[in-house]
Amino acid sequence: MFSLFASLVELLARALEPVFAVSATAAAIVVFTMLVRIAFHPLARAAVRGEKARQALAPQLAALRKKHAKNPERMQKEILALHAEAKVSPFSGMLPMLVQLPVFFVMYHVFSSAKVGGEVNELLGHRLFAAPLGSRWSDALGDGGVFGAQGLVYLGLFALIAGVATWSFRRARRNAAASEFASVANGVPGGSGLFKWLPLLSFGTIVTAAVVPLAAGLYLVTTTAWTVAERAWLQRERPEKAGEVVPAG
Repeated sequence: MFSLFASLVELLARALEPVFAVSATAAAIVVFTMLVRIAFHPLARAAVRGEKARQALAPQLAALRKKHAKNPERMQKEILALHAEAKVSPFSGMLPMLVQLPVFFVMYHVFSSAKVGGEVNELLGHRLFAAPLGSRWSDALGDGGVFGAQGLVYLGLFALIAGVATWSFRRARRNAAASEFASVANGVPGGSGLFKWLPLLSFGTIVTAAVVPLAAGLYLVTTTAWTVAERAWLQRERPEKAGEVVPAG
């Protein structure tokens, strides 16, 4: 698996080298990530359909919360039963994220290992401008500091992630009531307060990017930007008819 991934990245890098020169492998990682997201696009569409279905259940959920306000345990059971009856999973929106974890793990392993498939891992020395793809932010700080050649690459990466996280945070706050966890969180004691600040987790990607290899950081910023843009596009499509519950397929 790891050697196959390394071979695919090298193949893409050779194709992109005439355009991106020394940063061809970094560009290959971005392209590879986009191809992965295209492959998983049907799951994202299904997640958005499920979200629309949950929105249609909002009036019934509000009635359940009012009816069982003094019995949180009963409220939670009734909410889950309503989702089951409508064939809507309150957690289906997590699937597109979960299926990407193996890809991220492979990326992390390849750019953290001196050898892949029993051979010397030459990908570690490939660069994004001045920064090796196998390096971490701590390496950049030890070689020129924050504003050194490598440090500037990481500052650019962090700025991109912060921009995407800010966009994601604003969208999530605007659409909080319609988000995949809202109906469940509102039925759990203290859940609504937690859900209110859940979008802030988007900024945690910056911390992750600071401690993983640069290649994995590139994957994170690319897939995060794709997720936000994809959801914005899918949510602009014509909504389902009012009151119509669409099973999350």
